[in-house]
Amino acid sequence: MASTTPRYTKRTVTTSDGVALAVSDYGCNASAAHTVVLLHGLCLNQTSWRIPVGHLIRQWGREIRIIAYDHRGHGNSARAPMRTYRIEQLASDLAEVLTTLRVAGPLTLAGHSMGGMAALAYLSRPATERPADPTGLVLVATAAGNIAKRGLGRLLVTPAARLLCSLIHYAPLHPAEHAVRSLARPVCAALASAHGYGSTERSILATISAAAVNTTPLTTAAGFLPSLRAYNVFHALGAICADTTVISGGADVVIPFSHARDLVAGIPGATHVHQLAAGHMLLDEAPYVVSAAINRAIEMCSIPKTPAGLAHTVAIAG
Repeated sequence: MASTTPRYTKRTVTTSDGVALAVSDYGCNASAAHTVVLLHGLCLNQTSWRIPVGHLIRQWGREIRIIAYDHRGHGNSARAPMRTYRIEQLASDLAEVLTTLRVAGPLTLAGHSMGGMAALAYLSRPATERPADPTGLVLVATAAGNIAKRGLGRLLVTPAARLLCSLIHYAPLHPAEHAVRSLARPVCAALASAHGYGSTERSILATISAAAVNTTPLTTAAGFLPSLRAYNVFHALGAICADTTVISGGADVVIPFSHARDLVAGIPGATHVHQLAAGHMLLDEAPYVVSAAINRAIEMCSIPKTPAGLAHTVAIAG
């Protein structure tokens, strides 16, 4: 019988540019039947996956290996130069984690928000730069691009955010960091605002927003803004071969569910699970839905993929 207490080994993966990433390795078995890699969102850390991790371990025990880690500048991972806070760099970090921990497959990638963007950026890399291709892909409250055109992402094109992006790109390093510290707090607080959310989302984001502003370095939060604004992987969606589930929330105003429709339209055979009453924090609001999608990816890894053009949407009211 599988243990109900998640046990893991703490590891450190040092990237080629010298950044130490804090990794939790559940299972620690390079020969496990399946590996699941979990990627968290901006201003969060790997603990945002705590509920799905518990579900998966109770379901599978040591039959699978689960790897979760903190992105550079987040959680217990080391800080890095602001100019390396790019989604493309997160994709490179993912490749190095897979290589260092000898992940060969079968593999499921699951990403929430910016973590989903990192997974898609990884899949947009040339095949020679992807040490393992996923058989399963779970994208939670994320997008392929156009972040600054919808929802709260439109704050990325406000004058204050534009000034931040210019400083990060063009100012000398140390003066830029000093200026970013003074400007980032109101911009990042606005991006994390619970304004316009449902009551459940408001209570959750009130806590997470405070934690993000107080515990995530401001230079980390602000450093990713230019990359979020420029991010676009639409060109790569049609080549994704993984069995894909896209999960969205009807009350999400950070990444509105129209982004999920774009993903499902672009990824061959993708399934769309829409949680009507949920907001952006689906890992807390609908963890069983996320866990079920990962379970399905694990179970489907040996079954032929749904033919392109048969994508479908499942709407869940709760």
